[in-house]
Amino acid sequence: MIDLTSVFLTLPSSAGPVPILRGLNLRVEAGQSVSVVGPSGSGKSSMMMIVAGLERASAGRVAVAGQDLTGLSEDDLARFRRETLGIVFQDFHLVPTMTALENVAIPLELAGRGDAFARAGDALGSVGLGHRLQHYPGQLSGGEQQRTALARAVAGTPKLILADEPTGNLDGDTGAQVIDLLFDLRARHGSTLLLITHDPSLAARCERVVSLRDGSIAPEAAPEAASEAAPALAGSAP
Repeated sequence: MIDLTSVFLTLPSSAGPVPILRGLNLRVEAGQSVSVVGPSGSGKSSMMMIVAGLERASAGRVAVAGQDLTGLSEDDLARFRRETLGIVFQDFHLVPTMTALENVAIPLELAGRGDAFARAGDALGSVGLGHRLQHYPGQLSGGEQQRTALARAVAGTPKLILADEPTGNLDGDTGAQVIDLLFDLRARHGSTLLLITHDPSLAARCERVVSLRDGSIAPEAAPEAASEAAPALAGSAP
C-alpha cells in the first residue's frame, strides 16, 4: 500500500537548505494500521504530506496503492487523492460557508459521483451527525466539526486513511469518541490507516508503531513498548 524508498526532503530557508527527511524507508501493507510517533520536528507531518502527494520528495521513490507518485503532474496527483485517500487533519479544514452536508459532498462531486449528496448524508449519519446535515461549521462544536471531517475522509471508501493528530484540538472525552469512530470506520471499510499521534495509548491501538527521529525511522517497537514510552512522548508538542 505504501512504499517509501530512500526518501529525502530538503526545504529552502533564509539560512540555507534544511534537511527534513533523510533517506526514509517505510513499507505498509494493505489493510494495516500504523501509527507514527516522534518528537516535534522529526518529520512526521512531512512524511504524511509526501504520502498524500501534497509535498514532493527531493529524492527517492514514493509509491502508494501501486501508483508511483514521483512523476505525476499536479492534476494526476489530485485525481490520485480523490480516488485513493481520505485525509483527516488536526485542523478541521471545513469550508465555513458550506453546510456539513456540502463539505462532505465536495470531494465526491469533484470525483464525478452522481450520488455525492446521498453518500455524504450516509457518511454523516455513520458518525452520528445525521441530524446536523444543514448546519454550518460555526454552528458545530469542535468534536462535531472533526466528525464532519472524518465523514468527508471516509465517504468515498478510501483505500488509505491518513490522520495527522486528529484529536489535537479536542478535549479528552471528545477526542476518544472521534478516535473510536476512526477505528470503527477504518475496520468497516477495510482501509489502511497511517496515524500521526503524540498519544502513546492511541499509538498502541495500531498494529505497528513507527518512530521518527531526525527525519529517519528508528527500529520499530511493539505497540506495548510504545505505551510504556508514554512519559517520553507525552511531553512532546505537536
